[in-house]
Amino acid sequence: MSEVKEQPAGVDLEELEQLVAEADTGGRHPGGTVARILLWAAVAWSLFQLWYASPLPFVFGFGILNDTEARAIHLGFALFLTFLAYPALRSSPRDRVPLLDWVLAVVGGFAGAYLFLFYVQLSGRPGQPTTLDLVTGTVGILLLLEATRRALGLPMVVVACVFIFYTFAGQYMPDVIQHRGASLNKFLNHQWLTTEGVFGIALGVSTSFVFLFVLFGTLLEKAGAGNWMMQISIALLGHLRGGPAKVAVVSSALNGVVSGSSVSNVVSGGIFTIPLMKRTGLSGVKAGAIEAAASINGQIMPPVMGAAAFLMVEYVGIPYSEIVKHALLPAVFSYIALLYMVHLEAIKMDLKTIPQRPTPARERMLRMGLGLSGSILAVCIVYYGIVAIQAVLGGTAPPVLAVAGVVLYVASVWYSSRYPDLALDDPNAPILELPRAWDVTRTGLDFLIPIAVLLWCLMVEQMSPGLSAFWATVSILGIVVTRKPLMAVFRNENLAASVRAAWDDLIDGLALGARNMIGIGIATATAGIVVGTITLTGLGLMMTELVELISGGNVILMLILIAAISLVLGMGIPTTANYILVATLMAPVVVDLGAQAGLPIPLIAVHLFVFYFGIMADITPPVGLAAFAAAAISKEDPIATGFQGALYSLRTAILPFVFIFNPAILLIGVETWPQTIWVATVSLIAILLFSAATMNWFVTKSRLWESAALLLICFTLFRPDWWLNQVSPPYEELPASEFLSAVAQTPADGRINFVVEGVALMGEDVRKTVNVPLGEPGEPLERLRGIGLTITQAGDALMISNVDFGSYAKRIGLDVGYDVVAVLRKADQPSSLIPIGLALAATAGVAGLQFARARKQADRRETGPAR
Repeated sequence: MSEVKEQPAGVDLEELEQLVAEADTGGRHPGGTVARILLWAAVAWSLFQLWYASPLPFVFGFGILNDTEARAIHLGFALFLTFLAYPALRSSPRDRVPLLDWVLAVVGGFAGAYLFLFYVQLSGRPGQPTTLDLVTGTVGILLLLEATRRALGLPMVVVACVFIFYTFAGQYMPDVIQHRGASLNKFLNHQWLTTEGVFGIALGVSTSFVFLFVLFGTLLEKAGAGNWMMQISIALLGHLRGGPAKVAVVSSALNGVVSGSSVSNVVSGGIFTIPLMKRTGLSGVKAGAIEAAASINGQIMPPVMGAAAFLMVEYVGIPYSEIVKHALLPAVFSYIALLYMVHLEAIKMDLKTIPQRPTPARERMLRMGLGLSGSILAVCIVYYGIVAIQAVLGGTAPPVLAVAGVVLYVASVWYSSRYPDLALDDPNAPILELPRAWDVTRTGLDFLIPIAVLLWCLMVEQMSPGLSAFWATVSILGIVVTRKPLMAVFRNENLAASVRAAWDDLIDGLALGARNMIGIGIATATAGIVVGTITLTGLGLMMTELVELISGGNVILMLILIAAISLVLGMGIPTTANYILVATLMAPVVVDLGAQAGLPIPLIAVHLFVFYFGIMADITPPVGLAAFAAAAISKEDPIATGFQGALYSLRTAILPFVFIFNPAILLIGVETWPQTIWVATVSLIAILLFSAATMNWFVTKSRLWESAALLLICFTLFRPDWWLNQVSPPYEELPASEFLSAVAQTPADGRINFVVEGVALMGEDVRKTVNVPLGEPGEPLERLRGIGLTITQAGDALMISNVDFGSYAKRIGLDVGYDVVAVLRKADQPSSLIPIGLALAATAGVAGLQFARARKQADRRETGPAR
């Protein structure tokens, strides 16, 4: 395993560890018996989640829990650990737990687990709470708010309290959001004794699979994979101009594959990359900003995105593998664009490179070719080998594949044991020699196994996120338990000491994974109060009217409003809670008003829009946590770091607006590989030109009009259809009589646009243009029923006779009684190659002008001294 032997000089690691603890795991670290109670309570939580996610309860026939019971236990653990791990005040002791916190922990644990402890009794009297039920609900809400204040800060509490106040004061609100109010009994029953409020979908997602993904990432980091990925990045990119900054970008992307925390991503990589960047000439503010900008994007990087991405499974109603597919290109483009911005920064500042071993060019090319071809060959062998075994053995394949995986793992560890663990030198030292990429890679090949298991289960086997995370976590648990002992055996080292170290790593990893989940568990429960208020008061329906009033029905203004709300909320509450609040309130509004404006916006595009701006809040001043963490390492002003990081993050902020109006970047409506390659190429060029414009540097320093031209070119490449739509309509309307035949002709997993008219719930006439996905080919009415839509024919007229609750059709605002009045078919327009070709020609023109100017500047510098 690749381990760090020395810590970077000038970095207060104790301060950084406390910063991460306060943000992610709780700042209290008592000793003695209390420490053991805290440790084993956290371990018990992890073991419970593993048991709940596994098939074992059904195999042994006991310990089978329904969703409500599991959510209650989940929240009980979260509340208990919050009061033990998070001090009440800044002045509260960190080395012991006061008596009051013990009382709050026990009472909170009881209140959280109440639905589990009294499930049978509660199910026998629905809607008829007893005095004990109401007292428990009251205490539970109050303790949840206090736990939220400790773990997440006061802003989240304020948001929850505003919605609680709204529940009781509805009759005093302005007409547009007025409701008749609710009694205390009704409020407590709705919020604490049903699955409409605190124990709703958000807490359910946290229970079902977010916990396991967080545990998976924690254990992978514990095994040493994070440091291994960091050193691979250094070996591959450290020798380039601005290499350490590029290392920060790539290592954050690799960490983002398995981690969903911005702050821990900053700290784990930043303690090495930020000093390295400063050493090669980058200012402390820019070094911290690059690390922060790279780290926040870890939450949008598949396959393990931030916790909010898993909530999309429930809110959008599509498999997680589909969310990964839609999110992949924007995430990759965002990282490539940041790499390009870093490269431009390095050119502008003429940054130094890090020395590497002198190697002949021929040998370098040979190594690169062997590395790429070997990687591709290995992936193909694994993929087709598994497919072949499954085809031959059928149902008996899983145990055979498990044995093959164990053999491959042991062989990988044996191979790694032949080489010494790599140490990263102090980045402040006078000389740093970069290791070769293969010298690093061979020390941790086994770390790829759990990542491969996760990807295979999610993307190939199409397992649920929870079951995929379970098998991936089982594989990394096996590595944590056995890797050090196997290394000791292969190296003839002390086996007993290695076994003890592996056991300590296992317990510490299980405990740390649970402590990393405390804030997420509390956030999803508190967000449930907001969601419960919306369902209790009908606020969701009122928001459409309110937002339409504010924006005048303009989709761009609506999107800017949502972006601003996400950023403002994100200053005080975590990404997960931010997403739940804004997605619950605003996503249906955007889809509905967009449909009324004739713009069919895919539901996943709206939710990703909210998600992206939620993570942007982690770097936006004045309270971007990722920027504060980076500034703590660089010893610079966190506000300045945040502003610089926000500038670097503009390339991420533009993408949500792009995929609202051009969903092809989400691979929506892209059906073939040539289409995919074309969309990816054009979109990548566009985001790179946008980056160049925001950096005010392309080939050389740009003039103002050149940056403006690059922005116009970027717009054209992202939206060539906008120019075509000015001369020719994008769709032609066909009569409703052709709707079913159009459904039948839509290819597998294709989408169809159609127009409906009807009377809304509030009595006004509506006309909506909607976009729906269709599954496998089949009988048209059956395909529509697959998205929850039942159509009744009456001659040529088509009417929606049923919309399944919770279905995709319901989520996009379709309702019973609407008539299908038209189906939209793509119209014959001039080719999009025309505006794209003109844009690329304009790019070449700008580049040519800048090349000529750069050459003149170089000539002047050369001839200047001669004069």
